[in-house]
Amino acid sequence: MTERLTCDVVVVGAGMVGAACALYAARAGLSVAVVDRGPVAGGTTGAGEGNVLVSDKEPGPELELALLSTRLWAELAAEPGLGTAFEYEPKGGVVVASAPEGLAALELFAAGQRAAGVEAFTVAADQLADLEPHLAPGLAGGIHYPQDAQVMPTLAAARLVRASGCRLFTGRTVTEVLRTRAGAVRGVRTDRGDVHATAVVNAAGTWGGRLAALAGVGLPVLPRRGFVLVTEPLPPMVRHKVYAADYVADVASDSAALQTSPVVEGTAAGPVLIGASRERVGFDRSFSLPVVRALAAGATGLFPFLQEVRAMRTYVGFRPYMPDHLPAIGPDPRVPGLFHACGHEGAGIGLATGTGHLIAQLLSGGTPELDLAPFRPDRFAEHEGDAA
Repeated sequence: MTERLTCDVVVVGAGMVGAACALYAARAGLSVAVVDRGPVAGGTTGAGEGNVLVSDKEPGPELELALLSTRLWAELAAEPGLGTAFEYEPKGGVVVASAPEGLAALELFAAGQRAAGVEAFTVAADQLADLEPHLAPGLAGGIHYPQDAQVMPTLAAARLVRASGCRLFTGRTVTEVLRTRAGAVRGVRTDRGDVHATAVVNAAGTWGGRLAALAGVGLPVLPRRGFVLVTEPLPPMVRHKVYAADYVADVASDSAALQTSPVVEGTAAGPVLIGASRERVGFDRSFSLPVVRALAAGATGLFPFLQEVRAMRTYVGFRPYMPDHLPAIGPDPRVPGLFHACGHEGAGIGLATGTGHLIAQLLSGGTPELDLAPFRPDRFAEHEGDAA
């Protein structure tokens, strides 16, 4: 049996970005439906670590979005019952360098971030133990970023969807973006009925390029595979998100080849999460023992106590990669009524609130708080047809 539903906005994608778009659109007074072919947080969000970071972003539009998002996450966490429900932890981050030249590079990077409004404090080698008592000895120093935070991503997405009060339709595959004779969107067709709306938000993550294609436009979203290693539950041993300096370079890299850099952080539930790997291999979910071994080696290099800790499981996810490492946010001038909110790569959890807030401002006829020109969905004309 099929059905028709009419609303103001249909959000395609029930991951963190889609959840945030639904929440802020609903709070702007719009009626919202969220459609996903799987469950809430069933894609990239459910395979994420829940990072809300400013530490890994250079000055520019993504950092501006991160600062806005960080503020909005803190505001949501302060709402009664909401922040505790999704395990918001404003624990900060520590980026460490193994050699003096690496520390000098971190300090230069942090200086630019400070000018853009980031809190960043140099930590001398003999002060690292004050922040992280179990770090390996011999490191040259690091940078402390108090604004970094973490949420439990699947809980957060579910809670934001619930708080939005939207109509949620999971297990429904979008097969067509419906358009009027004049070319404007009028909703989506799914395998279980139509959802009519004057605005469609593409929050489909790694599948954002394919959804765009259903509307007749190109958006070069590519999957970038990453593994996360999960330890047995532990007492609090890692206080911050801790990563090595080369993580920032890996995030910004255009290479399709495998890259790994040690990232270690605890969770409210006890397990330690270990990353990070990046490679473009399409949607291949095959387990890779060499990658997992590299993650373990990097983590034990930062925290030697992990050598005696059991790894309980590993999981794999696909980050929605864009050629210039910036997401597509805003209206698509090629299709009136189509809005994009995808392509955040590994930063979607952290950037979701700012993205949803900006999309809601546009949907309600307001002026977005940030300049969205760098995020224009149609900036990739030379990449038409690249989406995998």
